[in-house]
Amino acid sequence: MIPRIILSVFFYFFCSHVVMAEDSHHNFDDYLLLLQQKAIAAGVNQAIAERNIATIKIFKKANLNPSVDQPKTLEDFIPQAVPEITVSTARAMLLQHESKLEQLSNTYQVQSRFLMALWGINSRFGEQPGRFPGLSVLASLAYKGDEEAFYIAEFIAALKLIEQKNISEDALLSSSSGAMGQMQMMPSQLLKYAVDADKDGRIDVWNSMDDAFASLANMLHQQGWQSGSTWGRQVKPTMALDPGLLGLRVNHTFVQWQAYGIRRFNGADLPQRSDMNVFLIAPDGSKGRFYLVYDNFLLLHQFNPTLHDTLAITYLSEKIKQ
Repeated sequence: MIPRIILSVFFYFFCSHVVMAEDSHHNFDDYLLLLQQKAIAAGVNQAIAERNIATIKIFKKANLNPSVDQPKTLEDFIPQAVPEITVSTARAMLLQHESKLEQLSNTYQVQSRFLMALWGINSRFGEQPGRFPGLSVLASLAYKGDEEAFYIAEFIAALKLIEQKNISEDALLSSSSGAMGQMQMMPSQLLKYAVDADKDGRIDVWNSMDDAFASLANMLHQQGWQSGSTWGRQVKPTMALDPGLLGLRVNHTFVQWQAYGIRRFNGADLPQRSDMNVFLIAPDGSKGRFYLVYDNFLLLHQFNPTLHDTLAITYLSEKIKQ
């Protein structure tokens, strides 16, 4: 099972809201000095901290959960998030890069279809690797939000990327929520898991497909990806369920879910095994779709703020293999 600390980070990151912390931080320039002090105390070279802090400006578009016009149900959302052009592109890309992805899959024990699905959904196959100044985005998010401690840590990690990974500040581009590169990984993730796969002496997850894919695969592998398993399955209940059973906080074995009346989507019994605990989710409520999801799903979910978004990734992964 995935360590509890990983799950807590997921919920901490995705379930909070961004609000202005006016009571504690009145002046952004003063706040930057605080960030500088924290970065130096965390081991960042003083000259690097001072030089990069001086270039930062408040970034008003910084947003933990960018607002989108998201349909209310998966029936509407999935076709919009994963249109047929995305499916056909993913299949074509998988064939085009088959040799490279097969090598990565063998090295890191992560199935190619999941790497391709994450690439397609997170950055539209590398077309949207981030275009905003990363340090300004992260500093602004720390200044503005409830997630101050989280974003201070990510800001410091970004400075360490500059110092330790030979990445220039100009190259350190992010989305409006601070995620970076073709796989939209956070700075702390890049600092820990990034791989110079093309052997050019630097990490470039923005422009190097080799670095981007290897970094993602390395992260999933080290976090506990189970190559012999998948993400989950759609199921259906045969009796009324206690709402407290739903969500990513409660898990049971297949045998226990069977006792609660959960069956495969076609009505057949669940696997009769008690060696793994899985979660039951119903993103659209009791009248919508039900899924049993596994540990791999939790790792995919760290990239997305909603279950709908993560299910779009799993849907694409299923369409790729068909």
